[in-house]
Amino acid sequence: MKVGVIGTGNIAGMFINTIQDIDDYQLVALASTLRSKEKGKKICEKFNISKLYTDNESLFNDEEVEVIYLGIPTHLHYELAKKALNANKHVIVEKPFASNYKQVKELIDLAKSKNLFIIEAVMNRYFNNTFKIKEEIKKIGNIKLATFTYSQYSSRYDDFKKGNILPTFDKNCAGGALMDLNVYNINFALMMFGEPKGIHYYANIENEIDTSGILVMEYDGFKCLCIAAKDSIAPLYSSIQADEGTIVIPSTTSLVESYYRVSVKETSRLSDDNYERLNYNEGFYMYPELVDIIKTKKIRAKLDLTKWQICLYK
Repeated sequence: MKVGVIGTGNIAGMFINTIQDIDDYQLVALASTLRSKEKGKKICEKFNISKLYTDNESLFNDEEVEVIYLGIPTHLHYELAKKALNANKHVIVEKPFASNYKQVKELIDLAKSKNLFIIEAVMNRYFNNTFKIKEEIKKIGNIKLATFTYSQYSSRYDDFKKGNILPTFDKNCAGGALMDLNVYNINFALMMFGEPKGIHYYANIENEIDTSGILVMEYDGFKCLCIAAKDSIAPLYSSIQADEGTIVIPSTTSLVESYYRVSVKETSRLSDDNYERLNYNEGFYMYPELVDIIKTKKIRAKLDLTKWQICLYK
């Protein structure tokens, strides 16, 4: 597939680096802002990208481009994904899909009507470790609690406290901890347990945005806590607790870098140092999802958005 990228930030750079290792992708164009033109030039030179645009419309009109990757702030996802689809381009859009339920549904309906694929790029849906942990759950008995944590002090939080509101903390730009970080925890929980019976979000609000918060997902017999913070830090540590054992994930659920399983009979030895960390992941972070896209080329999001998605895209 011949790919055009919109964006020159870190996440777009990760995408560009990753597709170099996948023969089925050919990066043919990059669109940057005028302000980032020089950065765009360096990226094009480094990765031998033949075309650099400083306006998105030129990329949409490029007949060589078959699929467009959007590595841009969340509040721009809907507008540019819609334009890309209307230009008959397939779309890979970074998480979260869009700013609200209405936008997500419209994009999916539009893609289906034009027989195009649109995929929300959430890495942890595709890791081998994710699938292995789902199998391990069958071996630990009845689940009692699950806790998934992703706390990362934002480099923009100090400015935010001074009143300089950037998109990551702007309620009008789909900012906040739920949309930025907790989306990984929620996706992981859904992969493990399916749709919850109920959801409750308890947020710490500053200047009308959630800088941190806890999402409680209710299941039959247990609760799942999805904790995320952009205003503080904590060990990147998650667990699934059951009456016969516990699965420990000593990393963020965004990367699921490794895990181990502990029997209740061994809880006195519950320490990372006592267990071999298992890791079945292959390739760079984005590699599994990009390979999967090539294999399936199908719409990943569901039209019948579940309760958690309505909460996330409120």
